[in-house]
Amino acid sequence: MSHFRDMSEYIALPRVLSLRLSPDGTRLVSVVQSLNPDKKSYGTALWEIPLDPEGRPHRLTRSAKGEAGAEFTPNGEVLFVSRRPDETVKDEGEEVPALWLLPERGEPRRIAERPGGVAAVRAAGGTIVYAADVLPGDAASEADRRKARKEAGISAILHEGYPIRFWDHDLGPGQTRLFAARAGAAPERLDADDLVPDPGRSLERASFDVTPDGGTVVTTWFVPLPGGTLRSELVAIDLDPAAGEGAEAGSGPRRRVLAASDAHDFDGPVVISPDGRFVACLRERHATEELSAAYRLWVLDLETGEGRELGGELFPTDIAWAPSSDAVFIAADHQGRRPIFRVPLSGDGEPVRVTPDDAAYLELCPAADGSVYALRSAVSAPPAPVRVAPDGAVTALPSPVPALELPGTLTEVSALADDGTEIRGWLVLPAGASAENPAPFLLWIHGGPLGSWNDWSWRWNPWIMAEHGYAVLLPDPCMSTGYGQGMIDRGWGDWGPVTHADLMAITDECLKLPEIDDQRIAAMGGSFGGYMANWVAGHTDRFRAIVTHASLWNLEQFAGTTDASMYWEREFGSVGAERYARLSPHNSLGEIRTPMLVIHGDKDYRVPIGEGLRLWWDLQRSGVESKFLYFPDENHWVLKPGNAVVWYQTVLAFLAQHVLGEEWTRPDTLA
Repeated sequence: MSHFRDMSEYIALPRVLSLRLSPDGTRLVSVVQSLNPDKKSYGTALWEIPLDPEGRPHRLTRSAKGEAGAEFTPNGEVLFVSRRPDETVKDEGEEVPALWLLPERGEPRRIAERPGGVAAVRAAGGTIVYAADVLPGDAASEADRRKARKEAGISAILHEGYPIRFWDHDLGPGQTRLFAARAGAAPERLDADDLVPDPGRSLERASFDVTPDGGTVVTTWFVPLPGGTLRSELVAIDLDPAAGEGAEAGSGPRRRVLAASDAHDFDGPVVISPDGRFVACLRERHATEELSAAYRLWVLDLETGEGRELGGELFPTDIAWAPSSDAVFIAADHQGRRPIFRVPLSGDGEPVRVTPDDAAYLELCPAADGSVYALRSAVSAPPAPVRVAPDGAVTALPSPVPALELPGTLTEVSALADDGTEIRGWLVLPAGASAENPAPFLLWIHGGPLGSWNDWSWRWNPWIMAEHGYAVLLPDPCMSTGYGQGMIDRGWGDWGPVTHADLMAITDECLKLPEIDDQRIAAMGGSFGGYMANWVAGHTDRFRAIVTHASLWNLEQFAGTTDASMYWEREFGSVGAERYARLSPHNSLGEIRTPMLVIHGDKDYRVPIGEGLRLWWDLQRSGVESKFLYFPDENHWVLKPGNAVVWYQTVLAFLAQHVLGEEWTRPDTLA
C-alpha cells in the first residue's frame, strides 16, 4: 500500500530531525521523530547512525517523554534535553525538561534541572552552557513561587515591553537565561552559574556557542529600541573575568558587544571556529519601504574585532566550520535546490559549490578528512543522512526512515515573466497522466515570502495530492530565495501584483502540457502563500477552487497583531496606509467568485486567528461559497497526527467537489 494513499501510513513514517558528529569523527547521533503508541502524538528519541553504509542504525534512548537537542561533549558523551523522570529522585515536582547526559557506556542520567526547564545546550573546553526559563527575583525561592502561582490559578503576565509572544506561546513571566558550569568527563551533577542574572528579553530565542577553551560564550542579544522595536546584537560573555578589560577579580562573567548595527540584526546559527579565533553567524539587513530584506554570512575575527560579509548573495540556512578553521560550509537556497557551499576566509570569500545534485542539505557536520556529513532531502525525498566527499560525491548512510516509492514524477519547469525574468519551479505529475488522461492541476504557492520550493515537506506534501491524481506546480515567483537579491527586489513593496503575474505566467506554461487538464484547476497556499491565494481569489476567476491556510487577509489588522510587528513596521513604515490599502486582499472581496476553503489554527501567533475569522465572516456575508476548517489547538502549522489527517481529508474533499465535480463528502473524522 502506498504511504501517500492511506494517511495513517503517512503520518506513521519516522522523521530524521538532526545530525551531530562526535569530536573524534567516529559517531553520528540523530534525533528521530516517530508516532507514539497512542497514535495521537509524536515522540522523539536519539539514534546512532553508522558511518559504514552497510551498517544498521540503532536506537540509543527510550522514554515516554522523548529526547531532543542532542550535542556531544568534547569527551564524546551525549547531552540531551528531556522531560523523562529520574528514577533516583522520589519527588520531582512539576514535569519540565531537564539536562541529561548519556555516557559512551552506561545509562543516561540527569545532571541539571531548573524549575522552569532547560531549553538548549552547548559544550566545549570542559564547559557546559545551557539555556533555561527563570523567573525574575530570588533564585532560591523560584520553585516555590512557581508552585504558588499555579496553585492560585494565576496565568496573568504583566508586560512592560515588546514582544509579548512568539509563534505559538506567550513570553513571560520567566526570562531566558544562560547557565555555565565547568565539568570533567561524564559529570554526575552540574553546579552552574547564572551568566546574566537579569537579561530581560535579551536572550529570547538566543543562539549561542562556546569557545574551544571553554572560556567565552558568544550569543545573540536582543536590544529594545524606542517605538517598540528591537535589534539583535552579537555579544560575548567571558566566564573568566580576567579575560575582560576592566574586569575585577571575583566580579563574575562580563558581557561585551562584538557586533551591533542600527541597520542590521545578527542572528543564529552562531558558530565558533575550531581554533577559537572566528565566529560565524547570519547578518540580516533591516528592510525599509524601498529596501528589501537580505541575509548574509557574517564572519567576525574575535582577535581583531573586524567582521565582514562572505558568500556573495547567498542566504545561508545552515553554517558549519571546516575543522581547519580556514573556511565555512553553508547550505543555501540556489535555483530551486539547497546545495552545500564552501566559503574560504582567504581572498574575496567567493563560495564554491560542493554538491552538484538537485538536493537540499541541512545539519552540516564537517569531518577532518574534508568530507561533510549532512541530512540530504529534496522535493522528492525526505531527509536522510549522507556523507558528502570533498569532490561532491554523495554516499547514503543507513537511515531510520524507509525508502519511499513516489506516485509520480518530478520535472523542472520555467516561464518568462512580463519583464523577461525566468520564473522556475517543480512540477509533480501523477502516475498515469497522459494526453489521453490529463490530470487536474493544482497551483501550490509557498510561504515566506522569502522562501523556495526546494525541500521535502511533511506538512505540505505534493505527493499526497499526486497519489489522488493531481498534477502539482510548486513555483518560485518573485521574492523567492536562491535567485539573487534582484529577484527579491522585484516584488518588494509590490507583493500582490508582481507575484500574481509571475504565478500566472508559469501556470499558463504548465497548462500547455498535454498531460494536464487546463480546465480542472485549483490554487492553494499557506502563510504568505495563503495571502497570495486570497489575492488570486480577488483578481481572477479562472480557478475552480482555492484553499487558503494561515493566510493574511487584512494587512493593517495583521501588522499590529502578529508576534513580530516591528518587521512589518520597517517594510510599510511611513507609506503604511497607502501600501496596506493597495496590497491588502480584503479590499478585493467584492471580486471573489471562486469557492474557498479557509483553514486556520487558534494558536497561530505569526498570522493570528483574527485573519481567518475576518476572512471567513467576509466570505459568508458576501455569499461566497466557502468552508472554514478551524483547529483550536494548532499553530501556524498543523502538527498533531490526527489533525494532519483531517487537513488532507478536508482539502481533498473540497477539491473533489469543485475541481472533479464530485458530490461533497464530509470527512468521517469531522462527523
